[in-house]
Amino acid sequence: MSENDLQTKLQQFDEFFSIEHNFNINLRTIADQEITSHDSFLASMPLPFKMASDIVTLDQAALRPIQSLSGVASQLTDFLNHQAHKIDLLVGYILSQQDEETMRYQGNRFGGGGVVFSSDKTFTIGQRLEMKIFLLEENCAVFCIGELVECQDVDTGFNYKVVFEHIREEDQETLVRHSLHQQSRQLQALAQKRRDERE
Repeated sequence: MSENDLQTKLQQFDEFFSIEHNFNINLRTIADQEITSHDSFLASMPLPFKMASDIVTLDQAALRPIQSLSGVASQLTDFLNHQAHKIDLLVGYILSQQDEETMRYQGNRFGGGGVVFSSDKTFTIGQRLEMKIFLLEENCAVFCIGELVECQDVDTGFNYKVVFEHIREEDQETLVRHSLHQQSRQLQALAQKRRDERE
């Protein structure tokens, strides 16, 4: 990979907001000739990851027309949101079963452009990775392909930055939404901590 290519990919990572957050990630290195097109990526995606994303899309599509109704629309929307939450919990459990301990690494930053994970194992810049990202407190998991674009030495080993090469658009939007949601949680926790310190 040339220096220009590397800079372009680093910029691609930085185009999206990302946030520090601990999560599990499964990684498998893949060869350059493996999963070379978006179609082959979609064909390789495990079924639980396809289902999870499709369910979220269906929920959002179903709620949109109801919200424009008057009368009992808010009660009906609340009911459907509760039903969707129950399904999310079930899907979250199914997705948690995809988290393989032998392939597990510690993620520490994520966003719409990629992820950062920690490891004492040595990876190479330009290496392609099949990734399963687990944000289980959000009942969310994403399957994608990434390319390793940066390595930083840290006390515990290395921090590796990976930019997305193949990811479904709806999954990328999910990661963006969850990164903003996580930021909101962190800001609320910080505000609460400051209030507690003043008391």
